[in-house]
Amino acid sequence: MTGPRVLDLGGDRRLIDLDFRDTEGLVAAYLLPEPEGWALVETGPTSCREALLKGVGAAGVDRAEVRDIFVTHIHLDHAGGLGAVSGDFPRAQLHAHEVGIPHLADPSRLIASARRVWGPAADRLWGPVIAAPAPRLHGLRGGESFPLKDGFLRVLATPGHAKHHLSYFDTALRAIFAGDSAGVLLERSQQLRPAVPPPDLDLEQLYASLDAMRALDPERVLLSHFGPTPHGVDDLRRYRGAVERWREIALAAARERPEAAFVATRLQVFDVAEPTRDPGDRASLVSGYDIAAQGFLRYFQQHGDLRDGAPT
Repeated sequence: MTGPRVLDLGGDRRLIDLDFRDTEGLVAAYLLPEPEGWALVETGPTSCREALLKGVGAAGVDRAEVRDIFVTHIHLDHAGGLGAVSGDFPRAQLHAHEVGIPHLADPSRLIASARRVWGPAADRLWGPVIAAPAPRLHGLRGGESFPLKDGFLRVLATPGHAKHHLSYFDTALRAIFAGDSAGVLLERSQQLRPAVPPPDLDLEQLYASLDAMRALDPERVLLSHFGPTPHGVDDLRRYRGAVERWREIALAAARERPEAAFVATRLQVFDVAEPTRDPGDRASLVSGYDIAAQGFLRYFQQHGDLRDGAPT
């Protein structure tokens, strides 16, 4: 890595490219100005710690000036580095959904879950997952508000991708930091990739969260994978359509053969035929077909969709 990209979003807001998997444009963190200091949204995994610290420095911000770190949810590509970087930002208070706080203070179950999903690659992908200091952890549930320069950061409960998912609305930028609640849309791609992993995918909640975000009429949607979407609020509507299409493909495959590898193959075949597909399939580096298949299968099993005669 020659150096992190730091992109100006306007209003002193910055995007830091965390160079995940030594690849630009996969995982973003955001640096926001507070009345006295700075806030971070997302840390990325511990494997991106160096890029995060270099990016904060390249933005001209002293680490001691970072007063708050917010994560959208506790999946390791978003918050796996929180404990590791807590010492790098010694004055920062650490904010996450209240359901996720115990797992950030004791990440043993997060680590075990990652190894079940990713296998031997988990440790290399995410790096060491270190406990975050409990006295500095603060649980959120949605509805809270934090002052920013020229506005506020409002906390939105956006479950569906995960029950512990939050999004953040910057009233000055009129932008939503959406984490994974609005999917994956990489730079130079038109393909909105569903982010539908196990273990607690809930499609009804996912759709309701999209409706709640649309109701705010944001001018921009800022994804963790990756950056501003080109069509703002319209991409929230477009994302629901993408998820619904994948659900149809996955359900038909699961009723034929309820095996993750089979469902993943059907999703990939469908996706390859899409005219908006990213030819390099970089999106699979952060949202693979195998993970989606596991998420859908668990959801279908929990909702009885695989029984004979179950409604579609």
